[in-house]
Amino acid sequence: MTKENRHNKTAASDAVSISRKLIYGLGSFANNVLGAATGTMTIALNLGLGMDPGKIGLLGAIPRVSDALTDPVMGYISDQTRTRWGRRRPYIFFGSIFCAILFSLLWMLPEKTDTTFFFINLPEIGADGHGRDAFYFWYFLVASILFYVAYTVWVTPWVALGYELTPDYHERTRVMGYASFCGNLSYLVTPWFLWFMQHERFGGEAGIMRGAAWLAFLVGLVVVFCGVLCAIFLKEPFAKGMEKKAAMKAENRTRVSLKESTVDFFRGFGITLRFKPFLKLCAIAFLIFNGFMLIAAFTTYVIIYYVCAGDKVAGGRITGLQGTISGIFAFLLVIIVTKLGTHLGKKRAFIITTAISVVGYLSKWWFFTPAHPMLALVPGVLIAFGFGGLFPLIGSMIADVCDLDELSTHQRREGMFGSIFWWVIKVGMAAALAAGGFMLNATGFDVELPAQSEQTIFWMRLCDVLVPAATSGMAIWILTRYRITEERARAVRAELEARKAEA
Repeated sequence: MTKENRHNKTAASDAVSISRKLIYGLGSFANNVLGAATGTMTIALNLGLGMDPGKIGLLGAIPRVSDALTDPVMGYISDQTRTRWGRRRPYIFFGSIFCAILFSLLWMLPEKTDTTFFFINLPEIGADGHGRDAFYFWYFLVASILFYVAYTVWVTPWVALGYELTPDYHERTRVMGYASFCGNLSYLVTPWFLWFMQHERFGGEAGIMRGAAWLAFLVGLVVVFCGVLCAIFLKEPFAKGMEKKAAMKAENRTRVSLKESTVDFFRGFGITLRFKPFLKLCAIAFLIFNGFMLIAAFTTYVIIYYVCAGDKVAGGRITGLQGTISGIFAFLLVIIVTKLGTHLGKKRAFIITTAISVVGYLSKWWFFTPAHPMLALVPGVLIAFGFGGLFPLIGSMIADVCDLDELSTHQRREGMFGSIFWWVIKVGMAAALAAGGFMLNATGFDVELPAQSEQTIFWMRLCDVLVPAATSGMAIWILTRYRITEERARAVRAELEARKAEA
């Protein structure tokens, strides 16, 4: 038995109640629903409005670049905020409300048959059918940027709050496991988003934009409900300590100038980016998550045009079944991953789950077949292992990194670490979405065609299989060089507790 396997029992003072774990998990549920919606619903721009996949890729990428730039700023603001309600909760409360409102407005796009939009005369449809592309593009771009600002205000403090709910090494894994479990609930419904938008109640495929508007409204309600619950019922364990430090600073400084705050922000930003254990975790998550995002659209189109021979409704049904089955299996994965993390160690458990997902990606080549369409459901079960290990384990590891950082900087900076982590992911996501659209065009894909050529299908399938398998393989290689073990994490905490006792 290795040193990492000799576990200490979690102290009662470090335990997080099941109810609080579940409430924090509701934030994960809302975040996953919203994330799936922003990805899946962009297909409506192509199928419903006929927008070019390259432009849709830019619409997905540009707002996420701005979102990624605001993440570290919001993390810093959250770390420095001192209110009677804590550092995180006010932002979670109001951010979730504005996020929901703006997401609903984002999808109130006029259909091709509309002549006005909020008292604005719309341009005529040209002979090529794309006369309004410019209007659609700029409206969606501006609205998306505003939406992602509100999203950052909500999610960045929520992520940081999860890192500080407990100081215990294994309780952190359990907290993230509960969050992942609740987040996986979203996968029971999100795979059906395409089917919902094309439901006959909205006019079938022709009414996909009306379906998207209703879907956005429902998603917004979920975000408000879950975000407000998190803000009201979760507590901030380090709040008292932060208030004490703030009072001590106030004795020496009555006012912090904008220049001082800016310098402090960039100093903290630089320290975080130079922290090697954290950089390795960022690189691992970047490769796994964005390798998947790069080919997200490919999977849907391969199912529609290859497995289902161009039948969009049948493709939407199989996509929905695939996601639902993977979502149901993901519940078991939370239990499996949590047990593996506490018995084999976080790193070893991560390597095992990621390796299984690689097998799943490669298996698409054989299981995605028009001869037996339902076999397309199999790879999703194996691929689910990658995400089943990614979110609970990586979050727990980042919480350990925050302790190591406090040991050297004397600051609790969960907001900065969480924001930079997602900053890296979102920059990669922006690049992946943009590149994915152009990659799709490069295969020869044309949405106006009822069927794609054999050459196009071949290249779409090849990208769908090899890209995420390669990026996940690279992540495993980096993970073997991550050095924070349970023994090291507990030693760091002991030093921090001794320091607090002396203060």
